[in-house]
Amino acid sequence: MVAAHTSSHSSESVEWIICLDKRPGERSGEDVDIILARLKNAKAFERFHPSLLQQICLCGFYECLEKGITLYRQGDIGTSWYAVLSGSLDVKVSETSSYQDAVTICTLGIGTAFGESILDNTPRHATIVTREFSELLRIEQREFRSLWERYRQCMAGLLAPPYGVMESGCSGDIITCLCGRYSGLRFNLSLIVQVPSEKILWAGKILRNAILSKAPHMIRDRKYHLKTYRQCCVGTELVDWQMQQSSCIHSRIQAVGMWQVLLEEGVLNHVDQELSFQDKYIFYRFLDDEQEDAPLPGEEERKESQEELQDTLLLLLQIGPDAHMRMILRKHPSERTADDLEIIYEELLHIKALSHLSTTVKRELAGVLIFESHAKAGTVLFNQGEEGTSWYIILKGSVNVVIYGKGVVCTLHEGDDFGKLALVNDAPRAASIVLREDNCHFLTVDKEDFNRILRDVEANTVRLKEHGQDVLVLEKSLSSSRTSSHGASSSHYKYKVMSGTPEKILEHLLEMMRLDSQFTESDSALDDFVLTHCVFIPNSQLCPVLMAHYHAQALQGSEQEKLDYTINNKRRVIRLVMQWAAVHGDHLQEEDDSGAFLEEFLMAVSNDAKAVPALRDQLAELERSLKRNTEDARVSQKKHKVLLRQFSMGDEKLQKRQPIMSNDEILLKVYCCDHTYTTIRVPVAASVREVIGAVADKLGLAEDLLLVNLSSAGEKVIFKPNDVSVFSTLSINGRLFACRRDQLDALTPLPEQEGSSMGRLASFELMSSKDVAYHITSYDWELFHCVHELELVYHTIGRQNVKKTTVNLDLFLRRFNEIQFWVITEVCLCSQFSKRVQLLKKFIKIAAHCKEYKNLNAFFAIIMGLSNPAVCRLSQTWEKLPSKFKRFYGEFENLMDPSRNHRAYRLTVAKLEPPTIPFMPLLIKDMTFTHEGNKTFIDYLVNFEKMRMIANTLKIVRYCRSKPFSPDSPLASKNHPEVRTYVRQLKVIDNQRTLTQLSHGLEPRRS
Repeated sequence: MVAAHTSSHSSESVEWIICLDKRPGERSGEDVDIILARLKNAKAFERFHPSLLQQICLCGFYECLEKGITLYRQGDIGTSWYAVLSGSLDVKVSETSSYQDAVTICTLGIGTAFGESILDNTPRHATIVTREFSELLRIEQREFRSLWERYRQCMAGLLAPPYGVMESGCSGDIITCLCGRYSGLRFNLSLIVQVPSEKILWAGKILRNAILSKAPHMIRDRKYHLKTYRQCCVGTELVDWQMQQSSCIHSRIQAVGMWQVLLEEGVLNHVDQELSFQDKYIFYRFLDDEQEDAPLPGEEERKESQEELQDTLLLLLQIGPDAHMRMILRKHPSERTADDLEIIYEELLHIKALSHLSTTVKRELAGVLIFESHAKAGTVLFNQGEEGTSWYIILKGSVNVVIYGKGVVCTLHEGDDFGKLALVNDAPRAASIVLREDNCHFLTVDKEDFNRILRDVEANTVRLKEHGQDVLVLEKSLSSSRTSSHGASSSHYKYKVMSGTPEKILEHLLEMMRLDSQFTESDSALDDFVLTHCVFIPNSQLCPVLMAHYHAQALQGSEQEKLDYTINNKRRVIRLVMQWAAVHGDHLQEEDDSGAFLEEFLMAVSNDAKAVPALRDQLAELERSLKRNTEDARVSQKKHKVLLRQFSMGDEKLQKRQPIMSNDEILLKVYCCDHTYTTIRVPVAASVREVIGAVADKLGLAEDLLLVNLSSAGEKVIFKPNDVSVFSTLSINGRLFACRRDQLDALTPLPEQEGSSMGRLASFELMSSKDVAYHITSYDWELFHCVHELELVYHTIGRQNVKKTTVNLDLFLRRFNEIQFWVITEVCLCSQFSKRVQLLKKFIKIAAHCKEYKNLNAFFAIIMGLSNPAVCRLSQTWEKLPSKFKRFYGEFENLMDPSRNHRAYRLTVAKLEPPTIPFMPLLIKDMTFTHEGNKTFIDYLVNFEKMRMIANTLKIVRYCRSKPFSPDSPLASKNHPEVRTYVRQLKVIDNQRTLTQLSHGLEPRRS
């Protein structure tokens, strides 16, 4: 289940842990299915054979460790093998037996597996310490050895040497064996004779037969410069033809990538053996046409090519972007076009190892990165002690880090980097790097380019110091040239804030602000500051700084110059305050400090305007802006004086949604162990401590109580006293319980939490798919429009850290989960086989209409619901689905493909005009990636490059809502009250175990 998470553990994520906590002998078939559904999506197991993965579900254990826990020490005899599910761990190696001198040589991230030394009882080569809260899957030695004996063939390529790539006869020091065998070997894709995979061979055959069936003139003998090239196609014609075959191919670049897949595998060949496919008048030949008198497809083959063509195009569409990227990276840097550099730069934005680098450095790297690939596991990239010549970033595959006398100390995976230290320190390599698997791809940066970029960065860095300390760091770059008064072109520099103290960043941005109406880059930086300042300076500290800037006086110059400075400075601060108030909106009325500041600031500007006429226009604009904010807040408070019920239920869903504010109040049911409840009235922003206090007062209890989120599956999450707005983080059918600690085990879900026992198919099947999609989109738009863009920031950095609520965002994320479970519930409650097939068709049609309405959030939720294990395992039902709908579903799954950081989705959404409802969980993921991958402070200065990246994600939300969702749609006039009511009050089962049981009841597992 892919879910939008609104709390530390959603119910479905906790359920598989409960299954793993059972003794292996006590795990039922349903337990194994639930664990399997989770592990299938875990990076550590993505290459494991299904039968091996099923055995791991039977014998694995779940471990969760806090930050700073030592898992084992160097020299210990191992007892278990581990795989990292979340978090990260440091690998520390000591030259002596003392732990104190241990050095961290790398970090193991999500997807890493380690501990294979238990196969032969060799001591641990390193000490492993958790870097953060981490979740691991553990397999004990006896079970792991048993798996090794049974699945040696499957596991050989998945484990570190000596088990994966070493021959059994190789003994002694692992390093000696490896280096003796592979030293000096280097492979490049252009030197390898490609053996095409069966999949790509088949794809080439289908495309060739389809072309010969539909457009046989495309493959023919061609003459060029008095030479005849037999049975060739032309690059531009191949691209034209492919784009005509599928609406999923949106650009010629996509088509080029798809043909490049065939070219790389040797299924399509350039007549002069060039390695890049080009959208030009260049000749290419299919592999089948390389032989004389290649046979034409028969009637059966023609029919087959028509049936298989769309699936073949979807396959190539999925892997085409990677092939296109490799094609660009193989070009010499001097041959890369501006478009090529932009594509590489976009790719670099999502590589973990580069997340901390500035935009300028990433753009520099785009121009010098070289693609390098190696075909065979066991290849040594470099040996310990050699001179460092390149920095490596893993694009695909994994490598082992090997140290003399210690063996394999860790494994590095996709997104990790290595080799940089030797370049920075100009020191020998500290370890050997050995390929862990076949067909690994790397990005490399030559030492000379690496050092040049470092030199250029430092040369273009301007540092402002006070008392010997940096207070502002700017990056200088050449701006576009301007024409001087003499007509000549003169270059000038622009300065971008990289880091600084909050006060100095604000001072610089104010100085750079243009007072004319023209938008400038400095205005964009101010917008970034306003959107993200809560990360590093809260409003309570910002307001005094703004007031101080407003009253600042010039210390030098003539009286006129001092007066001009003072007036312009005030105008800049007024403009900034209006921008700040506009972004924060009526949220400012919830803060006493901010409200008082606005009143004081307005009074100061009003007094100054009496003496300075130049401020009068801005005063009027400021008054209008603040009055609008105050009125909006008053209207919002009036609307919410009608108390909110626990809004996951009830008729209030039928009313048009309004943003929920922190000071709104809610009537909340809190249950006791015996399923009685008390109703309390608290502010939306109430802390757990306040909720418990209200419950204790109502019940007349004096003892300490816990507030617990109890899911329908029985999982319990205990809230911390400082947590706020916890009711909005409940799972769909979750409820709040208050109890003593000794009553915790006695808590059981309410009968109502089980959800619907009967589907609503009778009414649902009569509704038009387009009407359902329209009303889903209409309701989703209301929810999305209520989300304040700053809620994404609060959600990412932790709302308890900024004492803010994210209720509207929580509700929108919960809606995503609700739609997913609605799809699964309706399918699993449909007992009639024929109606179940119709139901799959209906959901695929609804998804298509949601995509048409640009509601990508609901579109993803529906398709993810259909891909849930409880639905996708219904093979007999799916078999009866018409091929047309199977093709639609395949296209939709392709759009959901997570590879290359959801590139397929991002390409699609980039072409959409607003209004759009984006896939919100992905935006949250982007925010989290930016936040966790980049430090907020570097050398005690605010990392403003990080703030710029956060602001860019927020601006996507702003752009999506820059035009209103039109209520004047032709569909809206039809009203459809029964459809509107249905989609706003979905009844769902959110217990994955129950859904799995229902699914097995519909189609029992085949023996």
